[in-house]
This record gives sequence, structure tokens and C-alpha cells, in this order.
Amino acid sequence: MGFIAESVRKALLLILSGSPDVVSAVWTSLVVAASSIVLASLLGVPAGICIGAGEFPLKRILLVSLNSLMAMPTVVVGLLVYALISRQGILGSWNLLFTPAGMVMGLTLLAVPIVANYSVSAVRGADSRIVSTALTLGATRIQSLLQLTREVRFGILAAIIAGFGRVISEVGAAMMLGGNIRGYTRTMTTAIALETNKGEFAYGLALGIILMGMSSAINALLTVVQEKRRCS
Repeated sequence: MGFIAESVRKALLLILSGSPDVVSAVWTSLVVAASSIVLASLLGVPAGICIGAGEFPLKRILLVSLNSLMAMPTVVVGLLVYALISRQGILGSWNLLFTPAGMVMGLTLLAVPIVANYSVSAVRGADSRIVSTALTLGATRIQSLLQLTREVRFGILAAIIAGFGRVISEVGAAMMLGGNIRGYTRTMTTAIALETNKGEFAYGLALGIILMGMSSAINALLTVVQEKRRCS
């Protein structure tokens, strides 16, 4: 108990004093996660809306594929992206390995299926007559889909929040693609994993407290958005 109490005390001191290592890891995590979810939203939201609102022969197969991709192990995604951006890979000349940009690539691929799946669920839960009514009133296909997007905006926001929660807490792909370089690619999760093994328990605990706080805030925001979605 004495070890735990002392570690908690040191962790709180690191947080309250604004330790440069703690601040750097938190900032890198936020920048990488935010960049990833923006890209994932640009890809996943339109895809989810089109899949949810459309009717085509391969729709069921596509939905099953999206569900399968959501369960894909993060280290597998990291391995695939690593193969692309390593020196022997197709994108090796871009020098993306062990950079924030390389991490963003991997985390974007992780978040796209989540955002797309949540978007599909939001569309399927909306009134099926929205698109047909808009088309009847003279709207183009794109305009009708934009109207549908406005109607399911809370569901779309929930999709983005869920995706952000996924990437901010990811460690496998971030470790493989970023390398945990201090002050450059070190995120909260990679720092917790490696620094704790080195005996820096208080440092890992400080980042763990911050990460838990962020996760709780994200879950609370997701709950609020989902309640507004039900009431709308």
C-alpha cells in the first residue's frame, strides 16, 4: 500500500507541476488522435451514409466486412501499415515510419470502420422516407443525402466521438509505427506501456490518470449525444 500511495503522490505532482514529459506525451496523443479522426470522418461518414441509405447487391457483404474490420487487432493494422511505409514498402521513400504522420495513417485505418459503422446505424435508425421525400420535392441525390445527414447529425457526432475514443487509447499500432520517440512520437499509451516496464511507475500512473480522465469525458459526451439523438 505504501508503494501505491507514494506512486499516486508522485503522479499527482507530475501532473500538477506540468512535467514536460507528461505534457509532451499528452499533446502528441491529442494531435495524432485528432488528425486521425478528422481523416477517418472524411472517409467514414460519407461511406456510412451512402451504405446506409443505398440499396445495392453487395450491401450485406459490405456491412459484414465493416463489422469484421472493427474487430481487427490493432497490431495487424500496424503490421500492414508498417509494410507499406517501411524502407522496403511501397511508400518507403516518403519516410513516414516512426513519425506522427505514419501513426496517423495507422490510426485512421483503425477509426474508419468504426465511424462508418456508427454512421450506417444512424442512417438506418432514421425515417426511411427522408431521402425519397427530398427527391420527390426536386432535390438531387446529393442534396437528399445532405438532408439525411442533417437529420442524423447526432448519430454522426456519436460516430466521431466513438472513433476518437478508439484512437486516443490505442497502443499496438502507435508503438509499431511511431516507435515511442521521446518528444516526437511518444503518446500516453506507448509511454505507459514502456516506462512502466522500466520502473517509472509514477510517470506511467500520471499518464494513466490523464488518459482515464479523457476516456471518462469521451464516454460522458457520447452518452449525452446518444440521449439527444433519441430525443430528436
